[in-house]
Amino acid sequence: MGFLADYISTVYNSVKSLLIGMKRTGYYFTHHKEIITEEYPDNRATLKMADRFKGEVIMPHTETNEHRCTGCTACELACPNGTIKIITKFDITPEGKKKKAIDTFIYHLELCTLCNLCVDACPTGAIQMGQGFEHSVRNRADLTKVLNKPGSKVLEGVE
Repeated sequence: MGFLADYISTVYNSVKSLLIGMKRTGYYFTHHKEIITEEYPDNRATLKMADRFKGEVIMPHTETNEHRCTGCTACELACPNGTIKIITKFDITPEGKKKKAIDTFIYHLELCTLCNLCVDACPTGAIQMGQGFEHSVRNRADLTKVLNKPGSKVLEGVE
């Protein structure tokens, strides 16, 4: 008798769940003033993603082509699957000392799990999670990006 009761209970709960969903859908169908969906891709110009959205890693630069990355490789070490590769060089300061600097910041978007560990590990706040989400490309190599711009240098005062 327990099997039959379980079967009837399952059928009842399924129909109840279906009717609740149909009731909600019917409500939004009849109340046109409440817009609950986005008309993507028609609204690309006005589309604003939530602040908590993580789309890809970016490195902000100032108007004078300066960034905050010192080449410490903390983000590279924090990345669980090798998405980030930092190539460093040594610059000579005006005092004649060697100083470690970033040469190339390579980011493999196709490998990234968007876990935000690299952003959390960065001591200078040089990288952030961006709002970009359209990453469809025909060539996989286009998903490998160099985040530092050509000729960029470290922002004055960042150590």
